[in-house]
Amino acid sequence: MARLIVKSPYIKCGGGKSAGGYLKYIATRERVEIIPDDRPPTRKQEQLIAKLVKDFPDAKGLIEYEDYMACPTKANASALISLALESNWNKLSSIDGYAGYIALRPRAERLGEHGLFGDDDNVDLNRVMDELDHYTGNVWTHIISLHREDAERLGYNHAEAWRTLLRTHRNDIAAAMKIPPEDFRWYAAFHDEGNHPHIHMMAWSTKPNQAYLSKDGIRQIKSTLTNQIFRQELLHVYEQKSKSRDELVMEARKAMLELAKAMQEMTCDHPEAENLIWELSQQLGQVSGKKTYGYLPKPMKKLVDEIVDQMVRLPTVDACYQTWWELQCQVEDYYSEEKKRIRPPLSQQKEFRQIKNAVIKEAEHIRINKVSFEDADMQDSGEQISTYDMSYECQELQSVANDESFPMEERDEAAEQLEQLADAGDAHAQYIVGTAYRDGGLLIPDTVKAQKLLERAAKQDLDAAQYALGKLYLSDDADIHDSAKGIYWLKRSADNGNDYAAYRLGKEYLSGENTAKDAATAAEYLWQAANAGNPYAQYLLGKLYLMGEGVPKDVEVAYQWFTKAYYSGHTYAGMFMDRIERGEQRPPSVMLAATRLLYHMGNIFRDNAPVPAATGIQIDRKRLQELQRKRIALGYKPDDYELEQQQGFSMEFH
Repeated sequence: MARLIVKSPYIKCGGGKSAGGYLKYIATRERVEIIPDDRPPTRKQEQLIAKLVKDFPDAKGLIEYEDYMACPTKANASALISLALESNWNKLSSIDGYAGYIALRPRAERLGEHGLFGDDDNVDLNRVMDELDHYTGNVWTHIISLHREDAERLGYNHAEAWRTLLRTHRNDIAAAMKIPPEDFRWYAAFHDEGNHPHIHMMAWSTKPNQAYLSKDGIRQIKSTLTNQIFRQELLHVYEQKSKSRDELVMEARKAMLELAKAMQEMTCDHPEAENLIWELSQQLGQVSGKKTYGYLPKPMKKLVDEIVDQMVRLPTVDACYQTWWELQCQVEDYYSEEKKRIRPPLSQQKEFRQIKNAVIKEAEHIRINKVSFEDADMQDSGEQISTYDMSYECQELQSVANDESFPMEERDEAAEQLEQLADAGDAHAQYIVGTAYRDGGLLIPDTVKAQKLLERAAKQDLDAAQYALGKLYLSDDADIHDSAKGIYWLKRSADNGNDYAAYRLGKEYLSGENTAKDAATAAEYLWQAANAGNPYAQYLLGKLYLMGEGVPKDVEVAYQWFTKAYYSGHTYAGMFMDRIERGEQRPPSVMLAATRLLYHMGNIFRDNAPVPAATGIQIDRKRLQELQRKRIALGYKPDDYELEQQQGFSMEFH
């Protein structure tokens, strides 16, 4: 594998020490004639290498060390000893056993009388040595090497190529060393030696104590030079790897979305997690200010983390997190050296911090006894209109406008004719065009036009229009939001027998967000919807009887409503039936805590599911989330289908 090796020790000057000698050494050392020597290393070489590795453990990170261990020859031993000594120049004078070897070093490629180069074309060696002899700060001695085959192939087998490279990126290197460009001084020499031709670069600041080089800085220097040296090869490599990565990402995404969907659809019996969430809810009452993870005291943060990690004990959650984790490791290995990684606890995984606030939110709902509805998967049938009273012309035009197999010109024409029918007073056409302006698609979204058309249809007692208009007034659209009108039109729709309008009114009177909170009135509307066969109203009414909220507490009646909801397809109702049969007496919010948290985790995992490299036109994620919130406020289901519809701007006339 092609690699660039960068070593960056430094010489501490002052107090009788200087870097001038090292500068002269790298500038004037002669280049050896490369003579292959496959003989075993000498005893002295083996002894010196053993001493080097013991005194300077970093020597094991050199390419030369890898080569020597793989093939212990005289030539490889010599190359290792040379680079190891040069990497630790600052320490050699105080360590016995190296001085004699230093005097016997091989030669450098010379540019004139010496091999030193820098920003200037003609470097005055004596002047630079004098400068360094009087310098009191740290001087870094970068050693940058390549495998010979890479150097030969890429054209970095001579001093001119390296000089051009370093001149081009001298400001980048200065930035990595925290040195302003105008204060940066550097000189280098190229050594064409052994299997690893390399350069020695000395770098410092004109202002002592200004420079600072961290591990991140060294990585930055290496990255900059690597990208330049291997640029053309990297482009091809990354192209191939990106293709493989995308295939891997698609497989992982499919698996994660399936697991996330499973989380959202399943109920959860997890007493340990429920107990911890209940404990957290009690502690939250002692906290003032924002109830988010970052503002909680440490003991409560620890409790939140414990809840998150308890949820990972559920096989579905663990499988989803493991799928995500394995993908991250595999993708990283595509673009860097493979290394062993240990999966951190989910609570410590930064990519999923949202889960912690979801935990806190659920605990806070328990604390304030907030009623939840569990209707995110509701198929809202309240806007369906019967074709029984619809004119034949209106039916045909709606059919053409909705049929994507028709040419766009014909669909546009059908939409125009529907608008003409609406202007003529046709209530069904008014409703169809009004919802089209609300949702967008063939018609440019315009909520004001939608409101006017829906109101005309609503005044003609079309219950679906009254329901749609009520939701529109209760949406967060500032141009049309009106809570009083929203409640009014929902009541009109409920009076006309729309069970979804009655259900929505029950929710509004329970939440108190758009009207005064009134559990008794909520129960009346929910009873109306439940008797009409609405499973969501049946489920919610069962919870009210279990809590004694707005109705007398009656576990038996609650069980009856849960049974009806369950056999109408409401999964959560089955969970309460099981809990009641086991004789559990916990508040509904506590029994639901782990299940609701599991649902939120499914959403979070879905949103963090990997996507392949971007192709074509995409909508910004924040914009998508904004669009999704708006549609949810209008009563739509927040699922993947909705997001796809938003991205494609497809539409259907209702």
